[in-house]
Parts: sequence; structure tokens; C-alpha cells
Amino acid sequence: METLSYLSAFMVGLLGGVHCLGMCGGITGTLNLGLEPKQRENAATLLLFQLSYNLGRIFSYTLAGALMGGLGILLVQWLPLQTAQRVLLGFAGIFMMLLGLYLGGWWMLLNRVEQLGRGLWVQIEPLGRRLLPVKTPSQALLLGTLWGWLPCGLVYSMLINATASGGLINGALLMLAFALGTLPNLLLMGVLTGAAAHLLQSKRVKQLSGLLVLGFGVWTLYRALLLG
Repeated sequence: METLSYLSAFMVGLLGGVHCLGMCGGITGTLNLGLEPKQRENAATLLLFQLSYNLGRIFSYTLAGALMGGLGILLVQWLPLQTAQRVLLGFAGIFMMLLGLYLGGWWMLLNRVEQLGRGLWVQIEPLGRRLLPVKTPSQALLLGTLWGWLPCGLVYSMLINATASGGLINGALLMLAFALGTLPNLLLMGVLTGAAAHLLQSKRVKQLSGLLVLGFGVWTLYRALLLG
């Protein structure tokens, strides 16, 4: 995959912070409350725990990207190469456009897509509860790995892109780039929850993010059409 695709994935993760506020902001706050008072009051310790949560989450996203990249390779084997590429890129572009509408608050269709992952999350969530309250960074890392499978329309839309990436490694790298893009917002919410929430709740910020992601979707769909 070209570098521009990875950069786009990173930017989608970064712009998706407006969604992360509602989806994961409460989680980061709850995890902080589970720490010892001395741990919460020490900025370096708090950052260490937040990094551990997020490294686990990034690992899960990367693994999911590899799986979806492999699924895309299977589709390529069933269809002519150019046809498969057009189908995969077309779906990726459409989902990216839906994501832009979702982030901007204009059309919330991806809320329904999130329901597809509820069954898996019901099985995983009890494992996470056993790790609470978190006492060590290693516990935080493991909990973050489970957190990475939380049903999320933002993540699902990028996983569709991973199927068009060209293989396991490319799919993993695409989701890694996306996950790294989500990291600044979630770290900010984990350490400075109130300030981050105020900024990301701005309607203009949400709409601007939605428009930019919508543009990425149009660009991806255009790439699919060029393959014809």
C-alpha cells in the first residue's frame, strides 16, 4: 500500500477523536477512578497506566487489521484481481463516507453497524471485569487488549479498509496507523479529561472532522473507480 493510505488512516484516527469522546472517554475516566489516590495524583504514573491501556488497545486493532487483510486476500482468490480490488476499495470508500457523516452528526447509520459486535463483546466484557480494579501497568495492558474489541463504528469502518489493503501485513500496518492516530486524543482524555471533553464536544470540531473524513471516503471511492 502507498504511504498516502497509511497517512489517511492515521488522520482518520486523529479526527475520530470526536467519536472517541463519547465511546471511550467514559472508560478512561472510570479506569482512572479505579487507581489508588497516589497513582492518580502522580502525573507520570497516570500517564504510564494510560499508555499501557492504549498499547493493549493498539495491539488488538493491529491484530484485527491483519485478520481482515487476510480475509481480503481470500476474496481476491475468488474473484478476478481487478474486480476484487474495485469491490474492496468501493466498500472501503462507502464506509469511510458513512463514517464522515457519523462523525459530523448528520447520519448515524454506523450505530447499527456497531450492533454486529455486541455478541462478541458480551463474551469478552466479563474477562475485563475480573481485572478491575487495575493495580499494575501489566494489568492495564491486558485490560486494554480486551478494550480493543469494544464494538465501535469508527473501528469497523477502518477494518473494511483493511480488507482492501492487500494482505495480512498491510492490513495490520493500516490499523496500526489508525490506532496511533487515536492515541493522542485518548491520552489527552485520560490525563486531562475535562479540557479534552470541552474541546471535542464543539459542534464545529465534529462537523469539520466529519467533512475531512468524508473527503477521504470520496478519494477512496475515486481510487476504486480508476481501477475500471
